Amino acid sequence: MAAFEYIALDQQGKQQKGTMEADSSRHLRQMLRDKEWTPLAVNQVSESRQQKASMGWSQLFQRGVSAIELATLTRQLATLIQAAMPVEEALYGVACQQEKRRLKNMLLAIRSKVLEGHTLARSLEDFPNVFPQMFRATVAAGEHAGYLDKVLNRLADYTEARMKSMQKIQQALLYPIILIVAALSIVSFLLGFVVPDVVKVFVDTGQELPWITTALIGASEGFQSYWPIMLGGIIAIVVGVKQVLKKPSVRFSWDRFFLKLPILGRFSRTLSAARFASTLSILTRSGVSLVEALLIASQVIDNKAICEGVKGVARRVSEGSSLNRALTETGFFPPLMLHMIGSGESTGELDDMLERTAQNQQMELDGRIALLLGLFEPLMLVVMGGIVMVIVLAILLPILNMNQLLN
Repeated sequence: MAAFEYIALDQQGKQQKGTMEADSSRHLRQMLRDKEWTPLAVNQVSESRQQKASMGWSQLFQRGVSAIELATLTRQLATLIQAAMPVEEALYGVACQQEKRRLKNMLLAIRSKVLEGHTLARSLEDFPNVFPQMFRATVAAGEHAGYLDKVLNRLADYTEARMKSMQKIQQALLYPIILIVAALSIVSFLLGFVVPDVVKVFVDTGQELPWITTALIGASEGFQSYWPIMLGGIIAIVVGVKQVLKKPSVRFSWDRFFLKLPILGRFSRTLSAARFASTLSILTRSGVSLVEALLIASQVIDNKAICEGVKGVARRVSEGSSLNRALTETGFFPPLMLHMIGSGESTGELDDMLERTAQNQQMELDGRIALLLGLFEPLMLVVMGGIVMVIVLAILLPILNMNQLLN
């Protein structure tokens, strides 16, 4: 039995859309006819259709499934499985709770794979953009160990924690972005509309203008004449940099250089360490082997230099090296984190120590965010105040010179 999405006309001639399970598309069409509906289109929700479509299911689900929705789905599924309900019935129950058609289609498609005899982890592979490798590997480990409900609850906690962490970063960046946009808008308005009208009075008098006023007039005229070229140049630079950074070698060199920056580099290290520790913690506690967990955890790190370093750690651990020693050799992780991991290895409590390390790194990340925000706000105010002061001086100096000539 598989999941099919249909479009049909009911008895009143109204178009109806939905998802139903049937043995085949012909079976579903017959089911619709039994309801005295006229089937217009019937399509199976499957990976093959996803690959053929120009905008596949994975892209649609990637846009339609947020972190909170994924955490909610995972939590609901864990609750039903914990109540001794079979996986296929739990999937059907969670699907019936969904108001979004795309979520319901996805869950029914996963249920169809489970009914065909596949494991839940294997069924999730049809939607890799919704369920990343870390998620699927953890589910597979839970199924193998017989603790699927506990593993799903951990995944829900992990997803919610990741979402809260990203929200903190986004909220921290929101105010600086507003300040930058406001500063650029004010300066552009002054140079484009206010300054030309004011300085025109001084130009008409024919008096000698101070250098700061002359420079401001030149900046204003240049902005008025060339702002489309300037805007196009900025866009071209941004697009060009993005294209260049898509090359692995360039991206690796850039990320490695970025780590050496005084403040931003430290922030990038802390962010990567927090993501790595939390991901490695949930994987090892769920029964995933350490080497496989390291390879999966490396994929959640955005910085390619650190990502490659963690892959090297996995290789050295597979060759017999301790995790603490291998991580120390990369030079990317803080000493406290390495000390806690070394202590966990020596006492045989690596899983618990990794969880504590993840919490510690998250606290340090929150502190870094607060520090950056605390530095950026006054810096932007000083820069904006300096720009406004220059514009005011450029306008006031000719007025003062004119008063001196009159006296």
